[in-house]
Amino acid sequence: MYELTICHLYPDLMNLYGDRGNIITLTKRCQWRGIEVKIIPVSLGDEFRYKDYDIIFIGGGQDYEQTILQDDLMRSKRQPIIEAVESSKVVLGICGGFQLLGKYYRTHTGSEIECIGALDLWTHGGETRLIGNLVIECDFLKGKDPQGYVVGFENHSGKTYLGEGVKPLGKVIKGFGNNGEDGFEGAIYKNTYCSYSHGSLLPKNPVLADHLITLALLNKYPDFMGLEPLSDTLEQQAHDTVIARIISE
Repeated sequence: MYELTICHLYPDLMNLYGDRGNIITLTKRCQWRGIEVKIIPVSLGDEFRYKDYDIIFIGGGQDYEQTILQDDLMRSKRQPIIEAVESSKVVLGICGGFQLLGKYYRTHTGSEIECIGALDLWTHGGETRLIGNLVIECDFLKGKDPQGYVVGFENHSGKTYLGEGVKPLGKVIKGFGNNGEDGFEGAIYKNTYCSYSHGSLLPKNPVLADHLITLALLNKYPDFMGLEPLSDTLEQQAHDTVIARIISE
């Protein structure tokens, strides 16, 4: 029997707009297939041993919450997170978690906050919020989803820019994305996936959830042959209906 261990980083601080729904979705879609799942919450003062985990998740939080965890993150968890990313562990970062995985966050007043530096990306704070429904087109999901569309909800004032070796998660069809300028949203580096999409991201996009589960199982079990299909009729109808409504707005 297959087993996966999911680390939820700072679940008490980084859980904006129901980001915990991503953990619930990963868990249920595994359990429905007979895959055992263990959830390990890791917060302030807790040891982070990345080799113990198959999937690492960090959600979004406001500036206040990110200030609280900054010292703990940079002092005791920064290097293990970098090593997790470089060793191709599956990592999912949402909004604030996305920004923290980058090099730095520059506030709208010009002060610069050092971040983990696991990915070559950076964020500049703005005075205008980029908020609303979001639809993006992900090439790597085409063939699994007819259009490769991912839907979510964004609410951020930070504008993120991608550096060398980091690909966008997808092309913006509706919404603002990373910065409202270049037409792209999110980031992919090795098996690390980032997005500004709350809402939560994975409940609305089961194909993306299964993609991350598959990557984690392939990492852990070299002989893994693929996920058993689920009856996703209702999930897919909800996904398609929401996308059609947003695009027509």
